[in-house]
Amino acid sequence: MEKQRKEEEHGFVEGASNSSLEAFMNVLREKDRNEAEFHETVYEVFESVWPLVQKKEKYRQHKIPERITEPERVMQFRVTWVDDEGEVQVNRGYQVGFNSAIGPYKGGLRFHPSVNLDLIKALAFEQTFKNCLTGMPMGGGKGGADFDVKGKSDSEIMRFCQSFMDELHRYIGHNSMIPAGDIGVGKQEIGYLFGQYKRLENKFTGAITGKGIDWGGSELREEATGYGLIYYLCEMFDAEGQKIEGKSVAISGSGNVAQFAAEKAMQLGAEVISLSDSDGVIYDPEGLNESKLNYVKHLKNKEKGRISEYAEHYCVKYIENGKPWRFPCDIALPCATQNEINADDAKKLVTNGCRCVVEGANKPTKRDAVKIFLNNDLLFGPGKAANAGGVAVSGVEMSQNKMCTHWSRSKVDKKIKNIMKKIHEACVHYGKEDNSTINYVNGANIAGFTKVANAMVQQGVV
Repeated sequence: MEKQRKEEEHGFVEGASNSSLEAFMNVLREKDRNEAEFHETVYEVFESVWPLVQKKEKYRQHKIPERITEPERVMQFRVTWVDDEGEVQVNRGYQVGFNSAIGPYKGGLRFHPSVNLDLIKALAFEQTFKNCLTGMPMGGGKGGADFDVKGKSDSEIMRFCQSFMDELHRYIGHNSMIPAGDIGVGKQEIGYLFGQYKRLENKFTGAITGKGIDWGGSELREEATGYGLIYYLCEMFDAEGQKIEGKSVAISGSGNVAQFAAEKAMQLGAEVISLSDSDGVIYDPEGLNESKLNYVKHLKNKEKGRISEYAEHYCVKYIENGKPWRFPCDIALPCATQNEINADDAKKLVTNGCRCVVEGANKPTKRDAVKIFLNNDLLFGPGKAANAGGVAVSGVEMSQNKMCTHWSRSKVDKKIKNIMKKIHEACVHYGKEDNSTINYVNGANIAGFTKVANAMVQQGVV
């Protein structure tokens, strides 16, 4: 009876074939050629929800699979600027509004040489379901440019941001599309972008989030993704009757998310043993402490240094071009970038005794690696659920802007905890299997898809 109830509620059909899913994906691949990142992201979601699509006739009648995988709007534009040597430089800018069924498009801007339309579409599609899981009225979008902030002067970054906003301002607004920061777009870049937006539009509105505290920003915006990641991890552990205290934690990255995930994990009694950047990884078997973490923050945020300098300063192991997944640990937190954990990395983590992997970055784990984790009964928290703390506080910032108010750190922190708790509850509701295990991948995908799809059906063919 319990199995029948779950099938009726979640739409699962015993022995359902994947042939229709493969046929659907083949059409999508043919239509959007050379977009492997986007196709992979779509497949990861639809692998979970396809039985639901087969069960729910209204989704097929309204062509939800076809519509939900087609972005509502795609903008690509030229960004020209002049460097400090007087040379004209040309970059490509992008802004994708993927789905607005739940609310205005919301998602970060990424400045990195790897940025292209394929990546931005993939991130915007993923963002649609992440935003939905927060319970706040935010649709999915993403933007960015193939601009590398590394090695650029502040003046060059300012000129680039201003030129980028010269085009972007046409498409954004506090009720239509609200960008924020992502890789390569921190507090300073947001300041330059917002300043130019204000000058062009002659308006001071919440059209961008991640603003400075003194000019419309929210408390805990920098901390939100890292803190939220640990709050979600704690919810997963509570469901298993475990605690984070005393656990060893391997973290990739050394930027904003990694720094504050490490900070909160340490505050709760965990031992953080690694950090990394694009050059390599450090292994500190004694664990970071407050002083060491403050050194990392100064090194990465002020000096723009490399993580290898930490190894030299504290005389610990540094592996050039290495990853943290080779080290024995209880918990792994990928907080760097997409596709950083492959199948070989996953096997190493399993072999070395890791029991929990939770994503702090956007899609850092490849699909074959996820399957290895699930097949070996590891707790696995997907990014669309686990790293939603950042966009949750962006939503909180939007609320404060509309109300012309400013909330305290304690109030915002409580809201982050509550949002992450509710996301976890939704994942458990849709992801609990007959053997009482929780498949958080299915739970997050089904919870997000169901809400967006139902909103699309209710709003008609638009």
